[in-house]
Amino acid sequence: MTSAVHAHAIQGEQVDLPVRIREAAVASAMFAVPADAAQAVIAYSGLDVAEPLPGRAVCSLAFVRYADGDLGPYHEFAVAFLVRPPGSAPPSGTLGRLRAFTGGGMAGIGAFIHWLPVNQEFTLEAGRTIWGFPKELADIPMDLAGRVKRCAVRLGGRTAIEVAVRPGAPMPSGSGTPSVEAYSCMDGVTRRTPWTVTPSDVRMRPGGAKVVLGDHPVAEELRGLGLDRARALSTSTVGHLMMTFEAAEEVRG
Repeated sequence: MTSAVHAHAIQGEQVDLPVRIREAAVASAMFAVPADAAQAVIAYSGLDVAEPLPGRAVCSLAFVRYADGDLGPYHEFAVAFLVRPPGSAPPSGTLGRLRAFTGGGMAGIGAFIHWLPVNQEFTLEAGRTIWGFPKELADIPMDLAGRVKRCAVRLGGRTAIEVAVRPGAPMPSGSGTPSVEAYSCMDGVTRRTPWTVTPSDVRMRPGGAKVVLGDHPVAEELRGLGLDRARALSTSTVGHLMMTFEAAEEVRG
């Protein structure tokens, strides 16, 4: 059932849908992690992790600086997992799995947003109210201007994670994923949000990420996925990014 609400009151201001981000920059890294461990982490959503290879799931770490958008300027960190569309069967055989990840817009595979700390109250309330995104307030120092892109997430004075990304080679104009299905789960309700991205100044490379986990409970969960010792499958940086977020649709609740 798609939400019929196309405007929300957030802290006395009206936020209209779709929400538009006019200028942002991002650095991210993707890791292969044990599928059973990843599935245990997202079990509360009712979704299934996608497995490009048997027994392996994909976890993405990303940090974003929002400079101009309908929710104001803020910093954000995301832990996400690639998931299959609700009710879909896994591709059969290795060839089928690889085809699912290389053709047809990743064959409907979406991104489940498991953890989404932000550093501003307005976007926190908007994200939770409009889309059910699991936003929580954190200190998120970030440097996207230096040669190495860096970010840390600290909650209550405790470090959860620090990530450094080394930019790779420039990609052709128009590269990237124009449309993504973003999934979230809050208060027992799983939602799907159509999410369109328009990137430019994109760089990619194999490897290129360093992850340091702290002593916060979230760090222990990420350590259980092996992220403190895993080598990134790939890293990417986007110098300029525009995004559009549509209304969320309930897929389970």
